[in-house]
Amino acid sequence: MSGRYDMIIVGTGFAGAFFLLRYLEHAPKNVRVLVLERGGADSKSWQLQNRLTSSIAPDDIFTNLTPEKEWLTSPGFGGNSKCWWGGASRMMPNDFQLKTRYGVGEDWPLTYDQLELHYCTVEEVMKVSGPSDSPMPRSKPFPLPPHRMSDPDQLLKKHFPDKWYHPATARASAPTGTRGVCCATGYCELCPVDAKFTIQNGLAHLYEDPRVTLLLNSVVDTVETQGGMASAVCYTQDKKSVRVSADLIVLGASALFNPHILLRSGIEHRLLGKRLHEQMPIDVCIDLTGVKGYNGSTSICGNGYLFYDGEHRRHHAACMIETWNSPFAYQRASLRADKDRWNERAYIRFMFDDLPREDNMVRLDPTHPHKPVVEFKGYSDYAQRGVDLIPKMLDKLSDALPIESVESILLGRTTAHIQGTVVMGNDPQNSIVDRHLIHHQIRNLLILGASAFPTASPSYPSLTISALSLWAADHLFKS
Repeated sequence: MSGRYDMIIVGTGFAGAFFLLRYLEHAPKNVRVLVLERGGADSKSWQLQNRLTSSIAPDDIFTNLTPEKEWLTSPGFGGNSKCWWGGASRMMPNDFQLKTRYGVGEDWPLTYDQLELHYCTVEEVMKVSGPSDSPMPRSKPFPLPPHRMSDPDQLLKKHFPDKWYHPATARASAPTGTRGVCCATGYCELCPVDAKFTIQNGLAHLYEDPRVTLLLNSVVDTVETQGGMASAVCYTQDKKSVRVSADLIVLGASALFNPHILLRSGIEHRLLGKRLHEQMPIDVCIDLTGVKGYNGSTSICGNGYLFYDGEHRRHHAACMIETWNSPFAYQRASLRADKDRWNERAYIRFMFDDLPREDNMVRLDPTHPHKPVVEFKGYSDYAQRGVDLIPKMLDKLSDALPIESVESILLGRTTAHIQGTVVMGNDPQNSIVDRHLIHHQIRNLLILGASAFPTASPSYPSLTISALSLWAADHLFKS
């Protein structure tokens, strides 16, 4: 594959696919787009048969120096949309203004209001289900009705009506025409009935557009620059090195691989690869008296905002709560051994935002040029101060739930939300891309996805990743 293209996109996950969606809506009929994906096309039947979301093992593509801290990724067509659980919450307005509002962290270089209509578009494409009420402002209702809450969630909603909500999720609550209804088995990374939105079942048609050439099993090595502009992409396919040129280059890989490509390309910045982060997850198992759990209609059927936004964020992390609806949904969840009381239990995850640390990073490995090295030194003290308040949080939840005992409080291995490493901002000294995800110095190079996140809100990131891609594509045509 050689020649010149109008645009090259790296990656077929949320970031790249939603950017391509909006780009093709505006682009002329004679435009030429090349899309490079490091993985193959693992079909749904292959995934289910092998109980894997990707035929590429994580150990083959990056080196994790702290294996007890997982970084989940799924190379191949569709990217991490293959393995996500479908959590589609928006960030809260104040998540974008932490520094201004609470004096901590960094402000995002855009606001909730600027992204709101893009959130609506993504929700419509994904056919997100959600409630008629919402903890944040909305200009449009959710496309699908909410899932049924479990009995514990119904008690929490009744007691905390403006702080407990049906989850916003891309696990369908009603037939969409192309996807069935969530079966609530708790195996959402594979979704045996294909009810969860993925690029494969929702946006695959983009890659069949005659303007688009998709190359699988193509590992991007470097981006070439000349005269302050990106000029070409070099990639490896079938052990052969290939160089292709383009007018616009878009990196839509994950927060592990976007910085790795830039580092290998010699595109330097003091923050490049640094501030790797995700939420700090704490998993709590509680036994209940006389209340049955695990009886909602989807794997996570409640989100709590009791400890999310407010002046406490000046001192400690915000928290979003999720209630798990399957004893098999997570490796630590289980049933009770008590006779006739096996499901009088609630499994709850507390997700705390984190202030990124510069010693958590992605860096080069000179002995394995295609494998980034991931170093994680730990979460911030800010996040830990939030975690320390979990006993008080449980006391608050006991106002609504008949908590018999707390069986366990454990640090989760991951939230599967890899963020930071190519942060956005208005100041080129303290950020790598601007508010439209354009590299500050190389103005025809965009870096999409959660790698641009300056901070980690407690919310799920996939909806924001997708909305940011629409925002970036719109700016491209307006400019």
